[in-house]
Amino acid sequence: MTLRLSVIGTNYLGATHAVGLAEFGHHVIGVDIDPHRVKTLNSGQSHIFEIGLEPLLERHTATGRLRFTTDYSQIADWADVHFLALGTPSAASGAADLSQLYAAVDTLAPLLTKATLVVGKSTVPVGTAMQLEQRLREGSPAGDAIEVAWNPEFLREGHAVDDTLQPDRLVFGIHSQHALELLEEIYAIPLTEATPVVRCDIATAELIKAAANSFLATKISFINAMARMCQAAGGDVSLLADALGYDKRIGREFLSAGLGFGGGCLPKDIAALAVRARELGVYELSDFIASVEAINDRQRTELAELAIGQAGGDVHGKRIAVLGAAFKPGTDDTRNSPALTVADYLHACGAEVRIYDPQAHLQPREGFTQVASIEQAMLGADVVLHLTEWPEFRQLDPQPLGELVKSKIIIDGRLKLHGPTWINAGWKLVQIGRPETF
Repeated sequence: MTLRLSVIGTNYLGATHAVGLAEFGHHVIGVDIDPHRVKTLNSGQSHIFEIGLEPLLERHTATGRLRFTTDYSQIADWADVHFLALGTPSAASGAADLSQLYAAVDTLAPLLTKATLVVGKSTVPVGTAMQLEQRLREGSPAGDAIEVAWNPEFLREGHAVDDTLQPDRLVFGIHSQHALELLEEIYAIPLTEATPVVRCDIATAELIKAAANSFLATKISFINAMARMCQAAGGDVSLLADALGYDKRIGREFLSAGLGFGGGCLPKDIAALAVRARELGVYELSDFIASVEAINDRQRTELAELAIGQAGGDVHGKRIAVLGAAFKPGTDDTRNSPALTVADYLHACGAEVRIYDPQAHLQPREGFTQVASIEQAMLGADVVLHLTEWPEFRQLDPQPLGELVKSKIIIDGRLKLHGPTWINAGWKLVQIGRPETF
């Protein structure tokens, strides 16, 4: 059955979710307070870089199945279900800033005059859904006929479209059979493909996403701590990770040592979980997360200090080439980018930093020069840093690039470059947790 659905919030999560729902055959209206973003999306163009997003956006806006607006009155009693896909950034305390969610429900509530299901997609502290339900009921003519459910997202930037259309699991946090039936109708297509489903209470659904991100962050910080151990003892963290990965209880994914995690989700979500754990008196969890965060932060400093060491102990007046600005490949997102943290550190130490990234476009900032090619970034460089693992960086030919730099020193912050290729071309290759030569 075709449903009428709204998606409130149209950034990375909301835009992808709206397109995915249209691809599932539903009629969808996306809502955003930014008129420029709405105009861009209605033209079939995406305001973000996400693989596979724009062709679907163009197709479904052209047919009228998908459109976007700034006007909540167009969706209030039109939609069978409203999805909340707003950002929950970190407040100064580390807690989740829920102001965007509150603003959205406060705008929507007075317009709701009939029984309505509102479904949260955003990552929120446990207990948020019930607060939103109370807020909606108190502010709406429909009153207790409004129900909230939670359906957390598990999207990976750079793979968000595939993760939406072919999810590896669906979580339905509900407290009524009616909500469950609506969610099963919305996701009828992936459900026919035997997608695993967890049907649970709302508190569990809220915690699942926070726990998933915290566990992934833990794996990354653990292997980075082991990289430091390997470096101290003369071991090779890549071989160590391979050996661990053969254990089915552990697995190889997210055991890639290097610069650590960043982006708009993992750092803020684990920080928010730590704050909520302290509020609920679960201090062991908050202390554990603090250790994960400390290891991750230290990786960025470690790499910057490694670059300073390779430059002779002082980068003042020296040129550093940085390959990569996005926090990961496949996206233009630079939020909490480890690469930019390293670049900031080196600039503060007096370095001239040149950055190249194939998709990310940086706002003008002191100390950085974003250049249009790898060759421009490397020209005259004293040290080259590989900080985002874009495939094109792994395919570089180091021989001609050696003619451009001042010193043939490259630090592979992602442990993805083929060592023998660079070393045979006369480069010094440095990787955290691995020997400098093979």
